[in-house]
Amino acid sequence: MKILVTGAAGFIGSHFVRELLAGSYPGLGEVEGVTVYDKLTYAGNLENLASVSTDPRYTFVQGDICDGDLLDQVLPGHDVVVNFAAETHVDRSIHGPQDFVVTNVVGTQTVLDACLRNNIARVVHIGTDEVYGSIDEGSWSESEPLLPNSPYSAAKAAAELLVRSYFVTYGLNVSSTRCSNNYGPYQFPEKLIPLFVTNLIDGKKVPLYGDGLNVRDWLHVDDHCRGIAIVIEKGEPGQPYNIGGGLELNNREITEAVLASMGADWSMVTPVEDRKGHDRRYSVDDSKLRAMGHEPQHKFEDGLAETIAWYKANESWWRPLQAKAAIK
Repeated sequence: MKILVTGAAGFIGSHFVRELLAGSYPGLGEVEGVTVYDKLTYAGNLENLASVSTDPRYTFVQGDICDGDLLDQVLPGHDVVVNFAAETHVDRSIHGPQDFVVTNVVGTQTVLDACLRNNIARVVHIGTDEVYGSIDEGSWSESEPLLPNSPYSAAKAAAELLVRSYFVTYGLNVSSTRCSNNYGPYQFPEKLIPLFVTNLIDGKKVPLYGDGLNVRDWLHVDDHCRGIAIVIEKGEPGQPYNIGGGLELNNREITEAVLASMGADWSMVTPVEDRKGHDRRYSVDDSKLRAMGHEPQHKFEDGLAETIAWYKANESWWRPLQAKAAIK
């Protein structure tokens, strides 16, 4: 099997590629080749793939998912395409929505078109639970309507609708995933956990939006990627699949956990004005994927401790990225 992975120099995509080449997903069979296709924007980093870069099965192509001509050159011979490529940071989408529409909507459509032209046998599009909007109680199943509230989530919802349309209209063998909040090593230091950890390493305070009671379901990146592998193997064409971690925590609880793990107290927290359109609570019902054999393996306490230890041990990775993490 030959697999092309877009956006694979980023946090989640690079983890998927490393584990794919390590043989961690036996259900996918023998991996003969993995092509990493990445534009290398501010969040793309080839150091994330340094450990596999000498594997003879690994190929890197620098390219934009909006470039259909380049995709046509690269795609032939691949059996599977996994589309991670996206602009993902909500705050950046509020300051500059157009980039999110171009990459997340036009880019997805370009990838789907190229997969049709090149007769790709299986396509999986990586999405987010943010497409559902906000839920006061209960959990979203995949049949819930998409009610996004930020430019980022709106662009990802539009991509999901395109995925569905390419199955219904063209018969493309494409499924999508909707994951909850990821954490783990190699996450770009603009996201909550790595931002807080790196700030505290430097003796800086951490910013907490609003009252800190916004709730998210937390999912270790390794559990997410194992779920994606199951969707590639067993997912039905045209169907979305929620991937959750099974642990809902509000931002105050996450902050307290990070502070405690790093020997700091609440004096290191700076309240900041709440994000515009800040969703109050996310919660996914991932029973459809669990019925296919998926179950998170990482306890949050252990995963957080391992993640913090990784950032402490890898300052040479994240320090050069700090300037890029700042939103202009």
